Amino acid sequence: MSPKNRSSRGRKATPDRRPAPRRARAGGGDGQGRGQSEGRRPGPRPQALSELGGDQVEGRRAVLELLSVGRRTVRRIMLAEDQDPSPQLDRIEELASRLRVPVETVPRARLDAQARTEAPQGVLALARPLDPVPLEDLARPDRHGTAPFLLVAAGLTDPRNLGALLRSAECAGVTGVVLPRHRSARLSPTVAKTAAGAIEHLPFAVVGGVPTALSELRELGVWSIGLAGEAEQSLYDLPLGEGPVALVVGSEEKGLAPLVRRRCDAVVAIPQHGTLPSLNVGVAGAVACFEVARQRAAAAPR
Repeated sequence: MSPKNRSSRGRKATPDRRPAPRRARAGGGDGQGRGQSEGRRPGPRPQALSELGGDQVEGRRAVLELLSVGRRTVRRIMLAEDQDPSPQLDRIEELASRLRVPVETVPRARLDAQARTEAPQGVLALARPLDPVPLEDLARPDRHGTAPFLLVAAGLTDPRNLGALLRSAECAGVTGVVLPRHRSARLSPTVAKTAAGAIEHLPFAVVGGVPTALSELRELGVWSIGLAGEAEQSLYDLPLGEGPVALVVGSEEKGLAPLVRRRCDAVVAIPQHGTLPSLNVGVAGAVACFEVARQRAAAAPR
């Protein structure tokens, strides 16, 4: 961080008078936070939330990925004053300057009042919400010819579970995520922060109902694999290394709904060797994602 930038965090909070944000390349609330309503935020009145959300991003890694990927417009960044030097904060300020995104250094109390997570790490960004893509787009091979590897979150309502699962999914090479329109967490600040920037790399489809979406995926040639702890077949016995596949995880309390289960092409369990009856849904989803990734890597041409 330059001496000028470091000193700015210790001065009285004043808006940075940089030019208005430049359009980034086009792409593509959770109730646990302490944040204010959209109408009480300082600055211009934001547009209505999209089906996905993602308009407020908190946490250093999440904001850094938001700026690095350049998938959507960033309207403003707020930094808490009097923070210790940090390479991540330096990089955030550098990218914001390059993209002409206004940066405002504010008292910690003001940033915390705006935040909707418990620990925003002294940085918060306001951005254009993420736009969903059609389900059929997710079912197509990418430009390199790689078969789709999808994650279907069929009713996850805990934003931390969804965020952790999205982070694991992106690291495992998932190419797209399907979320139901109702009874599911949106891409709230908590999800975005827990996902540590993964939402900037993943395309999302929003569907009216998961059972119908699974039927459509079958017609598009995508094999759907449901995860259920009581299933008799093991995940490790399925050939998942070739062809389009979608992993389906259910809700935290009830798992896969009956109709969702019936629409899956196979329902499998992750073998367990301890006493507890089940894994956390985010952990189970992560294990399954990396098993698919392992098999796909083994099947890839050498």
